[in-house]
Amino acid sequence: MQRLLLAFVIVLAALLLARDPYVEKADGFFLDWLLRNTTASGEHVPLTVVDIGTGPIVETQPSQKAPPDSEASHINSSAVSPLEFALFFQAIFDFKPTIVAVEPILTWRERDRDQEQVFLDQAMRIPKLLLSAELTSTPDPDAPPTEIPGFVHVSGRRGDLPTYTGVQLQPDEDLRLISSLGYINVPGETATRVPLLLNYRGEIIPAFALQAFLMWARIPMSEVQIQIGSHIALPGGRKIPIDWDGSLTVNPNASKLGRRFSLNELLLLAQQRQQNSPLQSLHDELILARTPTKPLAPPDVFAATIATLQSNHFAHRVSVVFDCAVILLIAVLGSRAVRTSRVDLLLGLIAFTAAYCLVAFMIISRYAIWIPGLVPLGTAWLLGILAFAWPRPKHRAEATEIAASPPAP
Repeated sequence: MQRLLLAFVIVLAALLLARDPYVEKADGFFLDWLLRNTTASGEHVPLTVVDIGTGPIVETQPSQKAPPDSEASHINSSAVSPLEFALFFQAIFDFKPTIVAVEPILTWRERDRDQEQVFLDQAMRIPKLLLSAELTSTPDPDAPPTEIPGFVHVSGRRGDLPTYTGVQLQPDEDLRLISSLGYINVPGETATRVPLLLNYRGEIIPAFALQAFLMWARIPMSEVQIQIGSHIALPGGRKIPIDWDGSLTVNPNASKLGRRFSLNELLLLAQQRQQNSPLQSLHDELILARTPTKPLAPPDVFAATIATLQSNHFAHRVSVVFDCAVILLIAVLGSRAVRTSRVDLLLGLIAFTAAYCLVAFMIISRYAIWIPGLVPLGTAWLLGILAFAWPRPKHRAEATEIAASPPAP
């Protein structure tokens, strides 16, 4: 009877945990830990990331080396000159890229203003150029509002989307005339939940990664159907799962599904013009230019998001049936835990936690399915605490009657 009571307490506690609104947020930390330590699954995606500003522009001697990592780590987007971006555009132009997206906001130092025209001459040759900008919720009251086109077919509650009312940073007008803008706001500053949708003055607009993907896939915004909290429907039956805040769950390591070059490597390959050059496929790829340090978002967050969208390989939660099965298993084990020694109980809890985490890693890496962490593991450890304090039955020695010896004659 005591064991059945303990099992009932475990099931009831698990149900109460599952109904707590903070459990989903806690599972988000567990999912974040899983994704950060899991290799992205899927085939190669048509994405090329070019790091600009990681070394000298041109290597003049074979013995010349790039600056140490400690120096390169302090390079930001404003420290990269217009000439470096101009060399980048010039190197890829002959390969006729589909779209070129520039992740950092292009702002130049005063001493580099004389190179700006060289940059403009090369940037004008790119057919589809996406530049980054940043929105704000506290705009200058004297500045006129900027009109940004949004999606037409949107349903669902919009209150949970990141909301903005003005533009804080954007390229100069000369650049805006020859390009499209994508907005790089990442409110949560996490590499595993990246916003795809933003609320700008009542209009639902695409964030930088989604804008780049739509331009690469040649999908007009008028053909996109959005159900906030459920999915983004694209032509051809494709669906992108999104949360209530318009974010997508992303594996930070998904950027490794694409290719990566430094500016030096790109210039060298473009100069050699080999027949089997890896740059020959740039015509069908999305090219993302980024700088090594970007304080507005975690590293490679946009590259990982674009690669996830291109691979059509999204992480999703396991069915609730799995939760019920695990809780019932824990309840069955709990009925036996009260008779187990306390040392064996502690070792069993540690083994169960390690095995559960290993199974979680295996499932998410192979099938892109994530399993909850707080309810099963929290229930198991609650069981352990109760069973640890549960009184153990005392083993009494059976009394033996000693027959009286007959009296001596």
